[in-house]
Amino acid sequence: MRLIVLIILMNFVTINSMAEEIRIPFNSENAKHWGYISDRTMGGISDGQAFLDQDQDTVFARLMGNVSTKNNGGFIQLRSTLSFVNINNIEKKLKGVRLNTKGNGETYHIFIRTSETRSYSDFYYATFIANEEWEIVDLPFTKFKHRFSNNALDGNDIQTFGIVAYGRDFISDVSVAEIIFYF
Repeated sequence: MRLIVLIILMNFVTINSMAEEIRIPFNSENAKHWGYISDRTMGGISDGQAFLDQDQDTVFARLMGNVSTKNNGGFIQLRSTLSFVNINNIEKKLKGVRLNTKGNGETYHIFIRTSETRSYSDFYYATFIANEEWEIVDLPFTKFKHRFSNNALDGNDIQTFGIVAYGRDFISDVSVAEIIFYF
């Protein structure tokens, strides 16, 4: 699994040492490394889809659907495996993530799993509101909470990254054009 991750990262990650950031734009090349997941894998009934869309020159991933808490469900998600292990020039600790996002004014989540998280329900999370106009949302890793403990998130230990509509009955419509990890 680690080898695949490193190949994926070389294909679509730009490391900018001057600005001290790692940029992951959405485009047709890297979209194949992201997957849609819903609570249906556990018997829930949420229904949705994730796809690439375009607004003038901006290409973005869009997560749309109906989130339902019936049958112990309550999520739809766009997720990828990421790893910053063994990437040259990363000697500093990542401090957070910025999203270029827009949506329908609802609250959404970022779920991050690390080598320390042990199950699908064990993750770090932070929330953001996706407003109707494109904007940059800044999520420092100090704001992420661990679901089961008070452990701090080590951004350099990320293994999966998910954009998630979660936890209540609502219509999801969130778009992300770029993910920017910063030092």
